Amino acid sequence: MLFVPAAQRLLQRQLQRTFRLPLRQRSLATFTAAASSASGLQQPPVIRLRDYQEQSIQSVLDYVRHGHRRLGISLATGSGKTIIFTQLIDRIEPPNQNATQTLILVHRRELVEQAARHCTLAYPSKSIEVEMGNNHASGAADISIASIQSIMSGDRISKFDPHRFKLILVDEAHHIVAPQYLKVLEYFGLRPLEDHAPVLVGVSATFSRNDGVALGAAIDHIVYHKDYIDMIDSGWLADLVFTTVQSNVDLRRVRTSGGDFQIGSLSEAVNTNEANEIIVQAWKHRVGERKSTLVFCVDKAHVTSLTAMFRAHRIHAEYVTSDTARQTRTERLDMFKRGEIPVLLNCGIFTEGTDIPNIDCVLLARPTKSQNLLIQMIGRGVRQSPGKKDCLVIDMVSTLKTGIVTTPTLFGLNPDELVEEADVEKMRELKSRREREEELERAAEVAVAGRFEGSLDFTTYDTIHDLIADTSVERHIRGMSLYAWVNVGDGRFVLVNRDGDYIIIEPDAEGPAAYSVRYLQKIPAQARAKSPYMKPRQIARAETFSDAVKAADTCADFAFERQFALTRAYWRKAPATDKQVDFLNKFREEDSKLEYGELSKGSAADMITKIQFGARGRFKKAASKARSNKQ
Repeated sequence: MLFVPAAQRLLQRQLQRTFRLPLRQRSLATFTAAASSASGLQQPPVIRLRDYQEQSIQSVLDYVRHGHRRLGISLATGSGKTIIFTQLIDRIEPPNQNATQTLILVHRRELVEQAARHCTLAYPSKSIEVEMGNNHASGAADISIASIQSIMSGDRISKFDPHRFKLILVDEAHHIVAPQYLKVLEYFGLRPLEDHAPVLVGVSATFSRNDGVALGAAIDHIVYHKDYIDMIDSGWLADLVFTTVQSNVDLRRVRTSGGDFQIGSLSEAVNTNEANEIIVQAWKHRVGERKSTLVFCVDKAHVTSLTAMFRAHRIHAEYVTSDTARQTRTERLDMFKRGEIPVLLNCGIFTEGTDIPNIDCVLLARPTKSQNLLIQMIGRGVRQSPGKKDCLVIDMVSTLKTGIVTTPTLFGLNPDELVEEADVEKMRELKSRREREEELERAAEVAVAGRFEGSLDFTTYDTIHDLIADTSVERHIRGMSLYAWVNVGDGRFVLVNRDGDYIIIEPDAEGPAAYSVRYLQKIPAQARAKSPYMKPRQIARAETFSDAVKAADTCADFAFERQFALTRAYWRKAPATDKQVDFLNKFREEDSKLEYGELSKGSAADMITKIQFGARGRFKKAASKARSNKQ
């Protein structure tokens, strides 16, 4: 975004004064006019949108034109989500002459200030108000920016007339299914969806939650997706270089809560002198000439101990936690941005809504089971900055069999894959090499088992067993996804959860999209129903297979038990159970029965899924067609 530097400085001072003033029940609309007047800007600054920013906006507008109103955009950290927000404000047409207002909802003070700056610069002629803390909006401004905590405090939301709003924007929208957000959506007629409801657009870099709460309670369609790997490939974000280090921390006894490690229990395991010494030594050996390292710790005790360890090695390190005084926090952050502090430690402060482009090293000193958290932490280092070639991610891999998510897992590799100075392209090459090795292993296993004669033919099936065992298409989708998708024929792919729920990707029969993604939940056994499943929930429609897979994976992230559904889940490598083998043998002739111990549990599960989703019917149809062709 281009603007006059002097105007920017005046605007920043105006905003700083505004947020310090103890305004009670007084509108902040006046500060917009004052800032615009002071800057001398009569026209909004010229904004040059990147191609993906314009594409995401157009995707929103297309869905709105087709009558959809609860939409999500999935964009990587550093992609300029706030710019997209501001552009949407003028592009969304009012449904009537009264519904012209916009509300922006965020959950942190920094995001409120960021949104206020962007909106003020983009719309100098519009009235802009802030609802946060002691700042009270009137509810009548063109654009209102509110922290979720403040707008839900007391009766403060009552001043906002739902019928006067055309657009609700939510930043860091993976929080949108939290109770406070759902209450706001209910107030504005978005849950359940009412005729007068405004358009809802939520944006996040991690559109899923690790607590299993369905995002579908608030958002119906993820209309655009571009992750940080896509952004790096396109040159919009700095490249990443990964190094994993084995820290030998034992996490087997660490408790879990909400899908991730319980903080107190994790801190006891991780925050030891030995572990902290390994972290500092790893950093010293790998950091090289990099100048700005952001360290993610478990909790305040871990921050304090690890900071002391860095200082014991004569390394200038400072920290920021929620207990750090605001002025001290600002001073340390400014010093870090200027390169005066080489190491800045934090816990839970800089995972979201933080813009520090000079970060050229991210040190992950806390293990996690949450892919969302991992991506948020890594995302702090992808912003481009003058003189910055890439960002080194040092991932302290604690243990190999506790379900942790590590940087290799983001590329479809095993969490125990140790890598050294591997950039995104090298990680992809490593994944491809591992896949080729596994294909050779599988081919050798098939040959030893003697279940097929000659070369495998994945297009013509002589028996139903060949059809069920065909894994050629799965290799393609599992190269795009971490999950164990199963090809069930006719262009359909199914992912089944432990409880029997499943997600299906299939050609879109209704159009206009090429692919449809639906989620089907199983009805509890005690509930009597004609169908074993609830009404299918439409998750997304996509023009490309890649986008359909990404949307389906997003659904699986929050709806499924991750460690069960992963292709590389440890249970899949175990021998098939007697029950699985007995079930499969029901469909085999006596001379082709499977032997116990011959098959892995994962392969057996995939075969059973194919049978349950119509493999026998497909085989009969194909056999009939083959006979007709011969006649």
